[in-house]
Amino acid sequence: MSGTLSLAVANHITDAALAAAAERDFPPMTVVVLDAGGHILVVKRDERSGIGRFEIAMGKAHGCLAMGFGGRELARRADAVPKFFTSLAPLLPHGIVPVAGGVLIREDEGTLLGSIGISGGTSDEDDICAIVGITSVDLVADTGDAK
Repeated sequence: MSGTLSLAVANHITDAALAAAAERDFPPMTVVVLDAGGHILVVKRDERSGIGRFEIAMGKAHGCLAMGFGGRELARRADAVPKFFTSLAPLLPHGIVPVAGGVLIREDEGTLLGSIGISGGTSDEDDICAIVGITSVDLVADTGDAK
């Protein structure tokens, strides 16, 4: 890859994530893929996905990029210093949702390409779909957990 996340690759990630949700009989999902600068590349949702899911997915993806950690690490840090994370909400224009389901997208050597945020199922279900989407294009899913 070239150090940037293309629209075609972002579309493939999103489609694979939504397919993973359907295959596993997870609830309807909404998926947001951002480039490394925080710009939206793709937003897709199952037509049955609930209200507010875009905002949650966006907050997961944006929060990971803003802080430089996957959602699982963000969750640990939010638990450790809740006042700090509460103060971030009004500062970040697209929010921060420090839970699983927000995943950084990296190349093999670690170059940050963007992030994905998914909302619809449990945070663990969202995370599973994000990982499937990212790995379907041979990229690295950085959930915030050690490899």
